[in-house]
Amino acid sequence: MHNITVALDAMGGDFGPSVTVPAAVQALSHFPELKVIIVGDQASIQNQLNELGHQRSSRLTVRHCDRIISNSEKPSLALRHSQDTSMRVTIDLVESEQADACVSSGNTGALMALSRFRLKLLPGIDRPALVTALPTAQGNKTWMLDLGANASVDADSLFQFAVMGSALAEQHLRRKPRVAILNIGAEEIKGNDLVKRCAEMLSQTHSIHYIGYIEGNELLHDAADVVVCDGFVGNTVLKACEGTAQLFVDKLKARLSASSIKGWIARILFSDLISEVKTLNPDQYNGASLLGLRGIVIKSHGSADVPALVNAIGEAVHEVRRQVPNQISDRLEAVLLERQ
Repeated sequence: MHNITVALDAMGGDFGPSVTVPAAVQALSHFPELKVIIVGDQASIQNQLNELGHQRSSRLTVRHCDRIISNSEKPSLALRHSQDTSMRVTIDLVESEQADACVSSGNTGALMALSRFRLKLLPGIDRPALVTALPTAQGNKTWMLDLGANASVDADSLFQFAVMGSALAEQHLRRKPRVAILNIGAEEIKGNDLVKRCAEMLSQTHSIHYIGYIEGNELLHDAADVVVCDGFVGNTVLKACEGTAQLFVDKLKARLSASSIKGWIARILFSDLISEVKTLNPDQYNGASLLGLRGIVIKSHGSADVPALVNAIGEAVHEVRRQVPNQISDRLEAVLLERQ
């Protein structure tokens, strides 16, 4: 079993070391081959390790740095003033091959800018894209991208997103994924010039299993394995899905926990639903991958709790195992040859 080293930005997100350090410790117990380099303020990290009763070891080391990138900092400023920040050091560990992947809950724009600057893009990729898996009603997953890395794109970039998403999903599914474009209608005449041009390109690419347009109401019903859209649409749809799921979970929990006779009856009748409802929890799917780079970068929710961050670290481990950047590069090379 080959060791996998993940660099973890301890200072990113809403909670910093109080979440990142326990998550690192838990992840080590889940993945025997995992090593974690925790990057950030050494004193804060050590305090958390002391509270957990966990000692540093060959599997868990600390890289101290003095500064952080705030959630409100503009990407352009982050690029100029990133030296010795926890996010920059985390990415640099991947660039220098001291780590196989990195995970951060910090500023998304800064993470994308720094990752692109330090790790560079794969040949043939114009822009990186954020992708994550969404649960479906059938118990499967649908990968959607872009989720906010690019608010506006051209048809070529959207096509590249489809290629990257297909390569990633195939590593999970072990079959050729069904690829669709998110649109305002399923008919060929619907949509703007961007999606129509991308649809034309995909329909002419036989190595991609393109199935056409899907609408938003089909997104969680296993209509496609990969759904492509620009970052503005993707981020809006993702937040709407998460908000709706959380509303449903909260409403059901409130009804089941009620002390009234109705609550008692509901607990008897619907207790089996609790395990099903847990599959709607967005935290189980935490960990958006920044595809298109020469290294593996995973973006965690800023508000992620410990189990959610463990899932993000798990996504990093999976992508290292599957060598996702290499898979994307190979797929893109094959597609470009086909289109010549």
